[in-house]
Amino acid sequence: MALNIVFILFFLIAFAVELYKLIFLGDTNVFQERVTGTFDYAKTGAEISRGLIGIMTLWLGIMKVGEKGGVVRAFAKIVGPFFSKLFPEIPKNHPALGSILMNFSANMLGLDNAATPLGLKAMQELQELNGEKDTASNAMIMFTVLNASNIVFLPISIMAYRSQEGAHDPSDVFIPILIGTFCSLLTGLISVSIYQRINLFNKTVLAYLGAIILFIAGMLYYFSTLSPAEIGKISSVAGNLILFGIIILFVTMALLRKVNVYEAFIEGAKEGFDIAVKIIPYLVAILVAVGVFRASGCMDYLVKGIGGAFHWIGINTDFVPALPVALMKPLSGSGARGLMVELMHKLGADSFPGRVACVIQGSTETTFYVLAVYFGSVSIKKTRHALPCALLAELAGVIAAIIIAYIFFH
Repeated sequence: MALNIVFILFFLIAFAVELYKLIFLGDTNVFQERVTGTFDYAKTGAEISRGLIGIMTLWLGIMKVGEKGGVVRAFAKIVGPFFSKLFPEIPKNHPALGSILMNFSANMLGLDNAATPLGLKAMQELQELNGEKDTASNAMIMFTVLNASNIVFLPISIMAYRSQEGAHDPSDVFIPILIGTFCSLLTGLISVSIYQRINLFNKTVLAYLGAIILFIAGMLYYFSTLSPAEIGKISSVAGNLILFGIIILFVTMALLRKVNVYEAFIEGAKEGFDIAVKIIPYLVAILVAVGVFRASGCMDYLVKGIGGAFHWIGINTDFVPALPVALMKPLSGSGARGLMVELMHKLGADSFPGRVACVIQGSTETTFYVLAVYFGSVSIKKTRHALPCALLAELAGVIAAIIIAYIFFH
């Protein structure tokens, strides 16, 4: 229902703006441009889905090998005590727990090509446990919101863009981004837990969360002692080594259990192909709506309005030039990235707005894309409280990013 309302609003608001341009500004080309644009956005959605086919077939094939080799079930046992509190609907040692863990791990390492297929595999397994096939279960919502809360702990691409734009210290946004993304993640976790009445003060939950916080603190300390070049090199090597190590582990365990690895891979790969095709309508729908809304100029009007409001109440507005990144990120990751790079190019990578934009980019996620792809992969139409919780986490990430940027850079 929530995605349906957003979808309709994007079109209606864009139509109202374009009608104003036609009647009052005499721009007779606006609707022709919008109609042409809708075809372009639809083509983009199909192209993104087509690009996922190869990745999906590869990783779901590998996941099937790991599942039959017993590795996924072993991962499920490791996180069972913690995830049983966050996902009480999932049976103990169910393969979905292992898939969820692997998805989160890939996200933390910034391995997008691996994270999405692993996440879609988890959604398939959660759908098997779902009693109402067109309605999102509590476990699906918790998993999707945590994904939409952005849990990337190694923002290598942002540091690379800062380096290209001539930043004196490209990694100076590293710690602010980690703090921002943690605020977003924590907000998403708390908001869903309130909806689903999950007790986060349980000893098991607190113990796991405490361990995660200690791990993040240790990683922060370690990376703070390295140069930007060393951070990029170590994270790249570690990420790819872990990724390839997982593949070797899956194949080895399958061989030890006398599993036909090739047949298992083909079985999983077929599932991956089917999922990649299934998400095309959902992805096209959300991309067309987002594209029309963005092209109408509504984003610019919104930024000017917010800037004027903050100026009127006497709050420092140095962050306002970075707001387009914040407003674009839940709609389009590539669009937000382009705005971030454009802002750094225009004002300088070490300018305050440039740094704010980088911290926002690293602390937030493409909420509408994540929800469209994940729920679309299992044909979920009723997303219940997923969208408001995900957007609340997104808002928390933006607010935290701005405040942290003022603390570190202003």
